[in-house]
Amino acid sequence: MHDNSSFKKYKISGCMSSIFTQSTFANRPALGVLPPVDFPDTLQKLLLVAPPGFSQVQTMACGTCANENAYKAVFFWYRARQRGSLIPTEEELESCMRHEAPGSPNLTILGFKGGFHGRTIGCASSSHAAPLHKVDLPVLDWPIAPFPVTKYPLDVYAQENRQEEERCLDKVFQLMQEYKNKGRPVAGVVVEPIQSEGGDRHASNSFFRQLRKIAKENGSAFMVDEVQTGAGLTGKMWAHEYWGLEESPDIVTFSKKMVIGGLYFKEDFRPKGPFRIMNTWLGDPAKLVILEAVLSVIHQDRLIDNMTETGQVILQGLEKLQDKHAEVLSNARGRGAFCAVDFPNTLNRDKAVAALRNKGVQCAGCGARSLRIRPALIFQPHHARMFLDILEETTLEMKALDA
Repeated sequence: MHDNSSFKKYKISGCMSSIFTQSTFANRPALGVLPPVDFPDTLQKLLLVAPPGFSQVQTMACGTCANENAYKAVFFWYRARQRGSLIPTEEELESCMRHEAPGSPNLTILGFKGGFHGRTIGCASSSHAAPLHKVDLPVLDWPIAPFPVTKYPLDVYAQENRQEEERCLDKVFQLMQEYKNKGRPVAGVVVEPIQSEGGDRHASNSFFRQLRKIAKENGSAFMVDEVQTGAGLTGKMWAHEYWGLEESPDIVTFSKKMVIGGLYFKEDFRPKGPFRIMNTWLGDPAKLVILEAVLSVIHQDRLIDNMTETGQVILQGLEKLQDKHAEVLSNARGRGAFCAVDFPNTLNRDKAVAALRNKGVQCAGCGARSLRIRPALIFQPHHARMFLDILEETTLEMKALDA
C-alpha cells in the first residue's frame, strides 16, 4: 500500500467544490416532508454498497436512530402479518391512543447479554452491555438471551465453543417459546456480528447461521446491527458476509464509518403509507456527498483489502505479545483490523488506555477488561507495527510497576 493522503484529502474536500454540492451543504432539507426531487438518485450511492439481498434503504441521523426505526419496521411487519393487511383497523387506531391492544400490541425484541444498540428507550431495552446505558430508564421487559462466552482463538477451541454456542441457541429457542406463551411474542431478534461495547465478543459463523434459522422458524425478523462493524474494518464491507447465510438478514443497520446512519431492509419491511418511519431530517444529503467520496477512496485505494492485510499484522502481533507477557495480555482476537486484547482487570486496562494516549495512541476500553483497537481504513501494516511496539513498551512499564 502506498500512502496517497494528499489524494484522499483532495478527493473528500474536493467533493464540496461544485455549485450543486455547495447548495446541498448550505440547505439541509427536511427529508421527512420535502425531500429534494433527486433524492432517490442520491440514495443509489448507498445501494451500490448494500449487503447482498437488499434493494431498499432508509437514511437516518445516527446508529441509534437506525436501530430504533428498524424495530418499528419489524413491529409494523409483524402486525401486518397477524392481521393479514398492511392497513390498521379502526379498532387498532382507536385503542393505540389508550396504549391498549390491539392497537398497542405486546410484542418484543430479543437482544443478547453484552449487546449494545443505542440509548433510546427501545434500543436500551435490547442493550445489555453496561449499567450506565440503562440506569434510571423505564426500559421494556424484553427477552435477554446469553451470548456465547467463547475461548480464543475460536478454531483452537472449536469443540468447547460449539457446546457453549449450542447452550445459548437452546436458550434463544426457550425464550421465544416462553414469551409466546406469555402472549408477548418475539417479533424480531437483533445481534451484532461482534459485540463491541460488550467487550469485543466473537462467535462462530455457524452460531449466526443457526440463529438466523431459529428466528425464521419462529416467524421473527432477523436484524443485524452493523453500526460498529460495517464499512470495511473487518476485512469485508459488512461483517455478516463472513457467516455464509443461506438467506440474508431482514434488516441491516449502519452508521459510524458510513458517515450517515440508516437501515437496509427487505421490501416486506417497507411500511404502507407515509409518516410510519418518519422524523424531520431522516439523515442529511450532505453526508451522502461525503460518503460518495469516501467510498471512491475505499475502492480506488483497496482499503478493505488493506484492513485484511493490516489486521493480520495487528492480530499476529497481539498473539506474540500475549505469549511474551501472559500475566498482562490475553485473549487476542479480531476480524480484519477490528481487534482487541484483554488485561487482567478493569484497573489495568484503564491504566493502559491512559498510558497509550500519553504516547500518542488513541485506544479505548470495552467490556470489563478489553482494549479495543479500531484503526482508520488507511492504517497500514507499518502503522500496525508502530502501534505494537508502543503497546509492548506500555506493557513492560506496567509489569515493572507491579514488580
